[in-house]
Amino acid sequence: MSRMPEQLRTLYTAEMTAARHSSDDVRRWRHLERAHILSQPYPWPHTRNHLAMFTLALRQRDRREAVGQVVRILLAAPGSALGRYPQSNTGRTSAGLMTPMQVPEDLVSMLTRPT
Repeated sequence: MSRMPEQLRTLYTAEMTAARHSSDDVRRWRHLERAHILSQPYPWPHTRNHLAMFTLALRQRDRREAVGQVVRILLAAPGSALGRYPQSNTGRTSAGLMTPMQVPEDLVSMLTRPT
């Protein structure tokens, strides 16, 4: 199991911090989705991201999203450790548990750099 490279960790932390400090829930979700894409290969950051998504879903009283996040919290660490996760999936319930998605343009170079 590899550690998250420093540049990737810095960007992940910035996205998680922006989500925490945003007053707009749409922006909060967008930051959490971007952090999710960055964290997928790393068990603890990936799980931490789903915990933040779960917390936001509860705050919004979104039962469907909250239940979907519980499932993802349970699967995040094992999926990351085993390399079984859908590339660039946003982590939201609406995205589908194993649906690969396109990497946002500005994150492509970060995710393709050698570790």
